[in-house]
Amino acid sequence: MKIVIDNAAFSGDDIDFDDFKALGEVAYINEPSREKLFCTARGCDAIIVNKVIIDRAFLDACPTIKYVGVFATGYNVVDTALCRERGVTVCNVPGYSTNAVAQHVFALILSIYGQIPKYVASVEAGDWTRSRTFCYFPWRTYEIAGKTLGILGYGNIGKAVAEIAKAFGMNVVISTRTPPQNCPYETVTFVEMLAKSDIVTLHCPLNPSTEKIIDGRAISLMKDGAVLINTARGGLIDEEALRGALESGKLSAAGLDVVSEEPMKPSNPLLGAKNCFITPHVAWTPLETRKRLLKIAAQNLKAFIEGHPQNVV
Repeated sequence: MKIVIDNAAFSGDDIDFDDFKALGEVAYINEPSREKLFCTARGCDAIIVNKVIIDRAFLDACPTIKYVGVFATGYNVVDTALCRERGVTVCNVPGYSTNAVAQHVFALILSIYGQIPKYVASVEAGDWTRSRTFCYFPWRTYEIAGKTLGILGYGNIGKAVAEIAKAFGMNVVISTRTPPQNCPYETVTFVEMLAKSDIVTLHCPLNPSTEKIIDGRAISLMKDGAVLINTARGGLIDEEALRGALESGKLSAAGLDVVSEEPMKPSNPLLGAKNCFITPHVAWTPLETRKRLLKIAAQNLKAFIEGHPQNVV
């Protein structure tokens, strides 16, 4: 079997592709390039992608492809309906990053509530060595215990975030399209969640109904001084509206691991916005998480080769 792995460099140089090498002849493309994928995938049987769009033009150009694997849980880069029509199996990797993303949510929350970046920078600048007292605290910090965390979306990550929040002594409210069964937390409408929450964290998919769901109107319904966290998809937020809310003080801070267009553009309105803490889409990148991603992706392809595909979408 001939296999093409696109954007192979994204996995980092601290893990390998040995599980794929055991399945066939493997070609690698080290960056997301539609043009390179077009050329390399001709005559191949399987491709593993992350960001490159797999559409009619691609399938027309590469008619031998019978398997598309996605190095992700989301599979919006693949025209799944067309693949089904043409007998191409599409598999994703569900749940591989649940713990890592939930961990990152609280890394952002704790950085904001504890003003960690400011204090670290202050110590590195020598302020503590010049202090006349054993400590100093020019930036006010807060406890998260007792605060209300509103979670939009109650899939695997939303559930993991809720469990961690409960361990911190937070109040948890859930807003989700499908009412969850046996949910131990209060479930509320989207509007009620916005009004009740000290912190809102987004864990829903990006689709036409959720695009810019956090817009100017939604922000106006949030508590004054609330915090917004987004580790899901950048398109869930109206970025101009968020910048305005941060600059005015309507929201006290935002913690984001995703933006609407990635890599982030210099023109993005959130770049340099007041109290906006941004990480470069790294919530999924702990070493254990990336190893799990590659292993499951390889297991998906192996199961396909053996005639019993798994994680089919």
